Amino acid sequence: MIHTLLEFDGQILLFFQEFIRNRFLTPILVFITSLGNAGIIWILISIGFLFFNKTRKIGCMGLLALFFSLIVNNVLLKNLVARVRPYDAIPELIPLVKKPIDYSFPSGHTAAAFSAACVFVRNLPKKFGIPLIVLAAVIAVSRLYVGVHYPSDVLIGLINGIVLSYAAEFCVNKCWDRWAKAKAGAEAG
Repeated sequence: MIHTLLEFDGQILLFFQEFIRNRFLTPILVFITSLGNAGIIWILISIGFLFFNKTRKIGCMGLLALFFSLIVNNVLLKNLVARVRPYDAIPELIPLVKKPIDYSFPSGHTAAAFSAACVFVRNLPKKFGIPLIVLAAVIAVSRLYVGVHYPSDVLIGLINGIVLSYAAEFCVNKCWDRWAKAKAGAEAG
């Protein structure tokens, strides 16, 4: 069963390479995948929210979600599972970006993107949240397009990112409420 799943994972990547890659999409998706490098786009967006009172809490949620994603995905899961990259397992697969040096499972780009974007889509007006969740989805697909992740890496990264976004939101809400009560008590006393 697992062997069949792994084979199917590889066949999807070869399908991308053979039938979807083209001269028009390649520079666009290489650029989009690079936006997710080290979670930089999501870090910058989260930091930008810190500058405004109305979005400061959302910025904290985004940064905490990214921190959770870093620890759970890049520090723990990648090293526990130690799945080789698809281009190392599938000789016909040609990656379109510099080969990452860490393990494949789960996709850190996807997990980071969805951990932050899910916080944003739930807490910002739709006109801001929806484009960010679309960007997260395009980053996820770009990891398949450029040949550095299996579909199952991306799927688990997506699910993991969603779960971590809720965890970060819960933690920040709890701390924010405590801080507001402590501040109100200090001002009243």
